[in-house]
Amino acid sequence: MRIIESFLNGVLLLEPKVFQDSRGYFYESYNLETFKALGIPELFVQDNQSSSTKGTVRGLHYQLPPMAQGKLVRVVQGEILDAAVDIRVGSPGFGNHISVKLSAENKRLLWVPAGFAHGFSVLSDHALLLYKCTNLYSKENERGILWNDSDIGINWQVETEAVLSNKDKLYPSLKEVKKEELFTYDHP
Repeated sequence: MRIIESFLNGVLLLEPKVFQDSRGYFYESYNLETFKALGIPELFVQDNQSSSTKGTVRGLHYQLPPMAQGKLVRVVQGEILDAAVDIRVGSPGFGNHISVKLSAENKRLLWVPAGFAHGFSVLSDHALLLYKCTNLYSKENERGILWNDSDIGINWQVETEAVLSNKDKLYPSLKEVKKEELFTYDHP
């Protein structure tokens, strides 16, 4: 597995080694020992699957401690723009984001550790995502940031009006989020 580090400390774009022949392809999307060697020692406790149509935007979501989640995201059908926003107060990257295209074709994975809000938009007619989480879903600890916060400035590449959940339409901007509902940067 090849690792592509991002400018946001902790967020990693991963390219698996793909074995392809006349039958199709095979790749290992997760291996505990490989991920430990890459610097991702977390264990995953929940797998999620998401199906969405073109123009859908989901996010920006996160969970507070003690239920904070890291997510390993991949696409098995279609294409998305996946985004992670640094919400660690005191981090040099606070309020910045990274966005990358993940697709069934490029087979890339995005590692989004706890301390980042996560979201995606669907660029293809349909997209099917699988993502592993390091903690269980907790409604009580669930939080979000407004998907189109102008201070964050994510270009979701949605050609028409975004398809959103009612919940995602109502989240506050990052400036409006209370400091105690964010993370603290704990690196020197």
